[in-house]
Amino acid sequence: DSFGHKKSSDNETEDAVSLFKSSVLLRMGSVLAASSPNPPPPAPGTAAAPGLTVPPGFGMPPVSPVIPPTGATSGQQQEAENPLPNPGAFDECHRKCKEVFPMQMEGVRMVVNKGISNHFQVNHTVLLSTSGDSSYRFGSTYVGSKQTGPAEFFPVMVGDMDNSGSLNAQIIHQISSRIRSKLAFQTQQHKFVNWQGDAEFRGEDFTATITFGNPDVLVGSGIVVTHYLQSITPALALGGELVYHRRPGEEGSVMSLVGRYTGSNYIATLTLGSAGAHASYYHKANDQLQLGVEFEASSRMQDTSVSFGYQLDVPKANLQFKGSVDSNWIVGATLEKKLLPLPLSLVLCSFLNHRKNKFQCGFGVTIG
Repeated sequence: DSFGHKKSSDNETEDAVSLFKSSVLLRMGSVLAASSPNPPPPAPGTAAAPGLTVPPGFGMPPVSPVIPPTGATSGQQQEAENPLPNPGAFDECHRKCKEVFPMQMEGVRMVVNKGISNHFQVNHTVLLSTSGDSSYRFGSTYVGSKQTGPAEFFPVMVGDMDNSGSLNAQIIHQISSRIRSKLAFQTQQHKFVNWQGDAEFRGEDFTATITFGNPDVLVGSGIVVTHYLQSITPALALGGELVYHRRPGEEGSVMSLVGRYTGSNYIATLTLGSAGAHASYYHKANDQLQLGVEFEASSRMQDTSVSFGYQLDVPKANLQFKGSVDSNWIVGATLEKKLLPLPLSLVLCSFLNHRKNKFQCGFGVTIG
């Protein structure tokens, strides 16, 4: 029957979902790697707001907190009515831990950022690789004049194109104080590969998101992803993810649950589902040192891995160091140095795979 048919195609569904997420997230991440321009000039008599930071991947910029009503009595009354905070987006549950780990880079990369105006910025990226094809990318970022927070301006349009004609782009817009929408699409050598649209609603103590990936009404195919994250206590948040996939002759769904506990200086997160398990622990030892541990188990690949990473900041030297080691005996490290007062940053990266006896190193320069 149809129900049994859905169960039998779970593995194929997980494969399709994994390929879809990997293709879109990894390729779209390069779009958002460039720095964002400065925000529009503030109104006379107000302080200048810091620049908008566009998040990596498909994550959305954090929503500004609702401004409390004036008066101590009104503030106490609002706090008593709803003491639970908004838990944030579902995709951000493991992000704090992942940011501690170094990003792999190979070859030589040079990035030049140029601000055309307070709303518009362009960037040029040249990558010279020894293991793959060298490439050139031209990117642009536009930030609108609609201000929704101290450092939030909408709409935000980000995109880039490489020398082969492949285009990555996305548009983020704040429709109302609680609803945010996003549209992203990707082409590869003049052919449409992926496109995705989603809407996010943030309540006082919950966040709900629905995403449509590659929908095709005529063929009857596409992927629908729904997220829900609810604050149970000020420190504990629980939620889930449901992925539904359909194409001609096949359909199925994959579900996973997530729990996150936030302490004074640590965050522990666990995700469980039919595709496997993912656990992460982030700890901030002090203002200079941050640590992260990740455990991942895949039921489809029949593989498990444990990773340890750390980030060391030396503000007086404008220096940042990241290192990692995992159970597959892969050791990696990155060193970033800002040459102030010049608008110049240098990055050194090296990764060593002991099992495969493979070594990769990279050098990067960012101007602007």
